[in-house]
Amino acid sequence: MGIDEADFEKPKIAVVNSSSGLSVCFQHLDAVAETVKKAIRDAGGLPFEIRTVAPSDFVTSAGKQGRYLMPSRDLLVNDIEVQVEGAELDGMILLSSCDKTTPAHLMAAGRLNVPAIILPCGFQLGSNCGGRDNDIEEVYKAVGAVKAKKMTLCELKEMTRNAIHGPGVCAGLATANSMHCMAEALGMALPGNAPIRAGSAELDTYARKAGARIVALVEQDIRPRSILTPASFRNAVRVATSIGCSVNVVRHLTATAAEAECDVDILAEFAAAVELPQITQIRPNGPDRIEQFAVAGGVSGAMAMLLPKLDGSVRTVSGATLADNLAARPAPDPEIIRPLDAPFRNEPGLVIVRGNLAPDGSVVKLSAVPPSVRRFRGQAIVFENEADAIDAIESGQVCAGKVVILRMLGPKGGPGTVFAASFMAALVGAGLGADVAVVTDGELSGLNSGITIGQIMPEAAERGPLAAVEDADMVTIDLEARTITLEITDQDLATRIDALPQRARTDERGWLAMYQKLVQPLSKGAILRVDE
Repeated sequence: MGIDEADFEKPKIAVVNSSSGLSVCFQHLDAVAETVKKAIRDAGGLPFEIRTVAPSDFVTSAGKQGRYLMPSRDLLVNDIEVQVEGAELDGMILLSSCDKTTPAHLMAAGRLNVPAIILPCGFQLGSNCGGRDNDIEEVYKAVGAVKAKKMTLCELKEMTRNAIHGPGVCAGLATANSMHCMAEALGMALPGNAPIRAGSAELDTYARKAGARIVALVEQDIRPRSILTPASFRNAVRVATSIGCSVNVVRHLTATAAEAECDVDILAEFAAAVELPQITQIRPNGPDRIEQFAVAGGVSGAMAMLLPKLDGSVRTVSGATLADNLAARPAPDPEIIRPLDAPFRNEPGLVIVRGNLAPDGSVVKLSAVPPSVRRFRGQAIVFENEADAIDAIESGQVCAGKVVILRMLGPKGGPGTVFAASFMAALVGAGLGADVAVVTDGELSGLNSGITIGQIMPEAAERGPLAAVEDADMVTIDLEARTITLEITDQDLATRIDALPQRARTDERGWLAMYQKLVQPLSKGAILRVDE
């Protein structure tokens, strides 16, 4: 292998390259890995590049209605465990890209508790099509426009050819960029690393910094569980709330806390963060683009504005406290990242909503709901298949005033959470985003906007109340009161739930069958656990 005898005395560092030739998300990671390995060698370490499963939400979602997406997160965690713990490596740098890779990397760091650094590897750039801005979010919405006959299929095809320029994750504050920001907010990425443009000289600089720093972390024996504390999770929740991160950060932060065995209630922390306003308006929450956010100061800039509401004493992988990290960063641009006393909106970006339809809670990206809609009441129309729901837009069954119930799409119901994001995007593209509400236990994209109540807990397949909703039931959503209510009596609801048939196990025989058997409820982060 060309390893000198003396090298075996050096810290042995895993360079976890969750890369694949299947997706543009990962196109640049092999070059990043080479930079990281050289920096590790220069710092006195011995790098070992480790390849793992590399899910891409846009590519991996093509098969089985996206059921492989959530299970791929936990497959990746176990993949890292086998290779790093099996070989007794001393530390790891995790090259994070698409939606599931960053949470998986955080979860693996928390589980293995070997010195670790998350290296967010950046976003792609959009382009222009027909004289207007074009990116993946616009392509998503255009599907609905085609269904509503507001756009031709040829126009949509032209958009797809021009939506992405360069490597990296989806432009916008979707799940990938949100989780990159969460890695830094937790203290597990170097200050200033998120968001960052993929393929840039700046990313190359951070790759070299991370390679040098991981060797020092090993020598100083600074481990993830000394960083992933209740205070750091509280900080991350407050950042997510204030900048309007993806709804999916709730499940991923919950899962990370569980793997790190950190005694913190993520749902309670989100509920307690309702006092915080929205200090950015990054797409899909508003007009500003992710590259503007990066130039304006990124998540470090947001934390600088939020510092009075954060615990600045928490430890980070830089070796300094959060407060010290922020003191060394340039002042944020207040045109893009507003101070607390002059926010874009005097309401949080993410909220937890409860009620008889979601007794364990649900998540709403309030920053992506039209400001005019804070209360919605409508008739339920129930679907257990996203494709049927999209067809119902075209046929006119889904129309203004309806509450669309998308159920049996959660981790157990899928099995493997069904990617329900296409329906929501199609709804917005059809011009119904402010007139139709969506309630689902399926997985949403962080790009989604509209009246969406996601991550309904417990999910329908666990005999949650969502399974008892019938067509034409009235549902009321009150975002001011943070409630969602199925308008039937408690007794009628209990009777319906008691009458539900036992849901048969999946016909799957591979990974999805194993996942269904092992996956825990969404309220526990949908992590995998063997029954005691």
